[in-house]
Amino acid sequence: MQKRHIAILGSTGSIGTQAVEVVKAYPDQFQVEVLTTNNNADLLIQQAVELKPNVVVICNEDRYDQVFSALDPLGIKVYAGSAAIASVVQMDTVDMVLTAMVGYSGLLPTIKAIEAGKSIALANKETLVVAGELITRLAAQKSINIYPVDSEHSAIFQCLVGEFHNPIEKIILTASGGPFRGKSKDFLSTVTKAQALKHPNWTMGAKITIDSATLMNKGLEVIEAKWLFNLTPAQIDVVVHPQSIIHSLVQFEDGSLKAQMGLPDMRLPIQFALGYPNRLKSDFPRFNFMDYPSLTFEQPDLDTFRNLQLAFDALDRGGNAPCIINAANEVAVEAFLQDQIGFLEISEIIESCLAKSTFVQAPNYDDYVKTDEETRRLARERIKSLV
Repeated sequence: MQKRHIAILGSTGSIGTQAVEVVKAYPDQFQVEVLTTNNNADLLIQQAVELKPNVVVICNEDRYDQVFSALDPLGIKVYAGSAAIASVVQMDTVDMVLTAMVGYSGLLPTIKAIEAGKSIALANKETLVVAGELITRLAAQKSINIYPVDSEHSAIFQCLVGEFHNPIEKIILTASGGPFRGKSKDFLSTVTKAQALKHPNWTMGAKITIDSATLMNKGLEVIEAKWLFNLTPAQIDVVVHPQSIIHSLVQFEDGSLKAQMGLPDMRLPIQFALGYPNRLKSDFPRFNFMDYPSLTFEQPDLDTFRNLQLAFDALDRGGNAPCIINAANEVAVEAFLQDQIGFLEISEIIESCLAKSTFVQAPNYDDYVKTDEETRRLARERIKSLV
């Protein structure tokens, strides 16, 4: 495989740091051209000293001087501000862009990277949730491949390799159920931030960990899957699988099911996306059936965990409805993390915004921007009324 030159957007987050581990393990396969972070200047500097990228971007302009003084003597270009990320992804030296930024912020850089002809390794599910139709249409026009990094979508993709000529009957996304699987609404009404941040199987950033606890993460993945694999909502099922060994399944028209299995380790789907079509040899821990003599499955509780149902509702409605739930969720989760609202109020805020935000049936990029702004304002107003 010819060496791939990669931009890692969000290199200091959970996915970004594991991507850095992967590229460091295969110096003959990968060269990092760009590293970006929102605020973590110290880790960005450490990564840049190790990987010697061409460019780094620190979104927080107040940290620019610190990063510049550390890296300019090494010949590494340093830029600041979110607009710089959308610019550097277009550099001629970049082959592939790994989008591991959190939330809505990943949308514009992904668009600019596709427009510039870069392959996308997508770890920012919100990009397809917010603007799936726009992104997939643009990728098709530019003949750009989008390689999923989420473990569930990577699993579907891996099951489809060699099967692209065979129609999908349906896919089954597996969910761990999070830390509150089986709990009642009464229990959830008093849970704390610390409890919600203790995921049983995965180590992730705070936002996605809360999304997993509310099942919104699975809802966002349902919407992402619709666009990645050109499916209807009726072709997407969700099953709770507490052990997180089967990462997802595909059912074909003959009734056959294919599953991708393995220990919960995000380095594997990251490595598969960056190295596709090659499977790079790794020293990751291997799965042993004797360690998991029983794999179990349950239906998700859509009444207690309303967010998953709200995501299906938004997908059925179409238009900018998924953009609305994403913006409302980002604001609500941040409020929960700041102890401003309770756990169950996250769903209440999303449902309120879905009812009140302006609906657009056929949105363009400007409509998504307006929807995001309006919904965030409505969500903050709702939070104030609850405090």
